[in-house]
Amino acid sequence: MAQAVYEGAKAIEGVEVVLKKAADATLDDLLVCDGLAVGTPENFGYMSGMLKDFFDRTYEGAKDRVFRKPFVVFISAGNDGSGALRAIERIALGYKFKTVFSPVIAKGKITEAILEKCRELGGTLAGGCAMGIY
Repeated sequence: MAQAVYEGAKAIEGVEVVLKKAADATLDDLLVCDGLAVGTPENFGYMSGMLKDFFDRTYEGAKDRVFRKPFVVFISAGNDGSGALRAIERIALGYKFKTVFSPVIAKGKITEAILEKCRELGGTLAGGCAMGIY
């Protein structure tokens, strides 16, 4: 799913797109990006530990510096994805991110239709950032 979001964003001409694992992403990455796509598997009805770790590591340094940064979410759900989404959306409120597209939640097997939704998610985020509409 992350690769498909990346591909969708890369399809927008003139946009620099960076794909990183949550463990490798830093506060500086968050501060310099124009928009943020966050993906996670749903583990025990919650986001992955590494995504939560990213939020924990960056919150204090970013909380007053990322106001209305465009933000999207994608989730690979073993359950229904609602627990992970709810937790991510609550954290996003603390950062004051601006959600700019409906989350993509894959329930079960990752199909081509889900991957196409992910490409659309990435393209919408990147396109909006490139056009300055977010």
